[in-house]
Amino acid sequence: MATLTPQQIEFFNEHGYLVVENAVDAESLQALRDDFNGWVEESRNHQEAYGEAIDGRPRFDVESGHTAEVPALRRVNGPVEVSEAYYQAMTGSRMTQMVADLIGPNIKFHHSKINSKLPGGKTAVKWHQDFPFTPHSNDDLITALLMVDEVTDENGPLEVLPGSHTGDIHSLWHDGKFTGAVDEGVAGDCQKNAVKCKGPAGSVCLMHTRLLHGSAPNLSNAPRTLFIAVYSAEDAVPYSPNPMPNKFEGMVVKGEATGQVRSIDYQLELPQIPKGASFFVQQEAG
Repeated sequence: MATLTPQQIEFFNEHGYLVVENAVDAESLQALRDDFNGWVEESRNHQEAYGEAIDGRPRFDVESGHTAEVPALRRVNGPVEVSEAYYQAMTGSRMTQMVADLIGPNIKFHHSKINSKLPGGKTAVKWHQDFPFTPHSNDDLITALLMVDEVTDENGPLEVLPGSHTGDIHSLWHDGKFTGAVDEGVAGDCQKNAVKCKGPAGSVCLMHTRLLHGSAPNLSNAPRTLFIAVYSAEDAVPYSPNPMPNKFEGMVVKGEATGQVRSIDYQLELPQIPKGASFFVQQEAG
């Protein structure tokens, strides 16, 4: 049974994003918060990126200025591998069904992460599209951004350029260097027409993989934590290694495996696989 209305599906198809409240229940939301808060407490014992994901890179990334007194944990790679709460939200929540409503019926999982901006967090996300990071044979991919905290105007909300998912695929390479961001001219045009994606905790923003987006630093005293799960249609086959390899990559979470491949016509430059804890490192270097 569909979770989204025909009107919501039409809005997503036209604008490339959709915000829906109550994507997880209150008990699940609290479990997500409890696990993340535990990781924040753990981060107080570290001065730099730490832990180990499946490919050997750090699982936990902290931003510059992180201290035990003022922790700045900004990324958890593959939380579904180390938390039952995050695994269940990825596989069996209303969020999962919403993705199936948009690009289903057969859906598989690609990767997950947590992007957090704790109070006073300085990290900004430069304008980019997700598809050049994770090119597939077709572009039926959705980035689901579950709001573990309330997202407001002040705490660094996701900003999107509506309708940009139907336009060009922009290069993330500049002067021979992979920057993880579009050029300044494109970014300036995006910012002029940006829409902020806000909502109460438990809401989800469903975003097309080709939608241009970014976000500003957290200027408030409230945290802004997003659980981000990336899904694809089952017949979309990756053209590039997963930037966040994980043991659940390719798992069918809705529908069934068909063994089919569907391709569309497009061109882009393959991404640079990150060597650091997160793409924030790539954007900062760029």
